[in-house]
Amino acid sequence: MATPTIASFNTQRARAYLFRLPLFTRACIVAILAFWVLSIPSSMWDLQQWGALIPNEMGLATLYRINTFPFIHQNVFHMVMNLLAVTPLLDRFESEHGTLISLAMFFGPLTTIPAIIYVFIERFVLGSNTGVMGASIWVFLLLGVEAIRTYKANPYFVVSTYSIPTWTSPLAVVLVTYALVPSSSMLGHLCGLGVGYVFGLGYLKFLAPPEKVLRWAETKLNLLGRLPHFVSIDQKTYGRFGVLPTNGGAGGGAGVAMGMVGSSQRLGP
Repeated sequence: MATPTIASFNTQRARAYLFRLPLFTRACIVAILAFWVLSIPSSMWDLQQWGALIPNEMGLATLYRINTFPFIHQNVFHMVMNLLAVTPLLDRFESEHGTLISLAMFFGPLTTIPAIIYVFIERFVLGSNTGVMGASIWVFLLLGVEAIRTYKANPYFVVSTYSIPTWTSPLAVVLVTYALVPSSSMLGHLCGLGVGYVFGLGYLKFLAPPEKVLRWAETKLNLLGRLPHFVSIDQKTYGRFGVLPTNGGAGGGAGVAMGMVGSSQRLGP
């Protein structure tokens, strides 16, 4: 009788994990892959130039860049590294907050606020025009959220004789990423991380849609019955999957990459 190998177990576990991903996380993965296919070099359309967050290109007609840049990547390695980093973090966030809140927050304040901060600093403080793209903005944001949650439960970790605040751990990730990938943007990562800290402390909760309205929408549209992998606002029930356990908590964590246009910099590996 054939003996299962470690590789087969790993493959089975990976497939099981992918099949259980919630709806918004799945949609983001599909969108990132779709944008990558569309970004394959073409003489007709430069997708990276069209959708990247380029400070001097921002205006009323190009505000769409605030929401498109996390889905566009510089190359296949950049895309794969970002997918590996952001998938478990989005999964965790959506499982804890629900699909509708995840959709509203990541197409709202959790993307637009760090993007606006980056554009302001890059354009009006530094006077440069370094464009960025990639999902690492979400990764470092979620790392900041997770760091605050960890800090509340365990304020310090000890290295030798030094007690280091646990909330500083994502800052080390930013520095390591910048050191290993010299073309990465420390500013872009810090913008995402800073907003993650603020969200983790609870100061951005007022920007989330009212739960009463979301519950009404879920019930009225029967989203749990119609949409597989949809996560209810109560953070316990999944569409067509019944009741699943939940960790309860604030957001995910993560590390990421984000590419740069113009200067050829990118946020992360």
